[in-house]
Amino acid sequence: MHTGGEMTQTALIMGVSGLALTQWERDFIRDVQPWGFIIFDRNIRDAVQLRALTAELRDVLGFNAPILIDQEGGRVQRLRPPLAVEHLPPLDLMRGLPLELQANAMALRYRYIAHELHGLGIDVNCAPMLDVAGSETHPFLLNRCYGDDPGQVARIGQAVADAHLVGGVLPIAKHIPGHGRGTVDSHLDLPVVTASAAQLERDFAPFAALSGIGMAMTAHVVYTALDAQACATLSPIVVRHIRDAIGFGGLLMTDDLSMHALGGSFAGRVQGALDAGCDMILHCNGDPDEMMQIAAATPRLSGQAAQRAAAALAERRVPTPFDAQAGLAALTALQAQARDG
Repeated sequence: MHTGGEMTQTALIMGVSGLALTQWERDFIRDVQPWGFIIFDRNIRDAVQLRALTAELRDVLGFNAPILIDQEGGRVQRLRPPLAVEHLPPLDLMRGLPLELQANAMALRYRYIAHELHGLGIDVNCAPMLDVAGSETHPFLLNRCYGDDPGQVARIGQAVADAHLVGGVLPIAKHIPGHGRGTVDSHLDLPVVTASAAQLERDFAPFAALSGIGMAMTAHVVYTALDAQACATLSPIVVRHIRDAIGFGGLLMTDDLSMHALGGSFAGRVQGALDAGCDMILHCNGDPDEMMQIAAATPRLSGQAAQRAAAALAERRVPTPFDAQAGLAALTALQAQARDG
């Protein structure tokens, strides 16, 4: 296997259909050469099977590809007992703990999650979630947030990102530049946020504070104060704001292009995201017809996108020593305190 760094891969992170690769998927992966993969519930049975799948993905590709998962803990948690610890939703944990304990509690939580993921061959997690909660935040997102104060969200987000890195797992900030004001679920509909540019600074602040993070995922959200015509994923104006005003210089990936917030053909979605300035296409559902359309429209990594992808992977490291038993005991005590609180 290659160790990475050549960056001849297609600018695509893709899902697969089941517990092991089909022959069609093996052939597709060899031909397309995606940059990475993302794991969902449909891909998980037990530890032995999951380790075999992550190894097979990299072996078929011939590249030490990043393998992603959404393991926020709580409602969005692909790994469940007995394979992984069950967690409270992030906002429930935060609201049940004193302010001075929150960042340390979340650092411990995600250091333990990184320990679980790394042992299964997964080296990227779609966290921290830097969306700021508000009175209008849709329920699909609300209890996944870290709080309603941008400064505290940023402090917790930094602790979460650092905990991933020392655990050998790369973090992804989401959903840049901020999904908290969305009043509909972007998996189903397109959120339109009509807040003023000044009001939006509250939402953008945590992403600006963590602008040095290696990867971020876009929000399928329209911000009329910036661009009333296109959601962030498809908007050159918003992506320019992410780069210039927010200051994010890392790898910018789309949220899943199969989400119903987006319309039009899959080729059109890919081209729109790339024209807007996104570096990497994310497609999650493992549907062969959609995958072929996405892959046909997605180019090989080159230029600044390739440089950002290489820089992101360069942050992979061997985990620092971690007493998992002690960590779990402390984490269990904090979750009990939060429930009682």
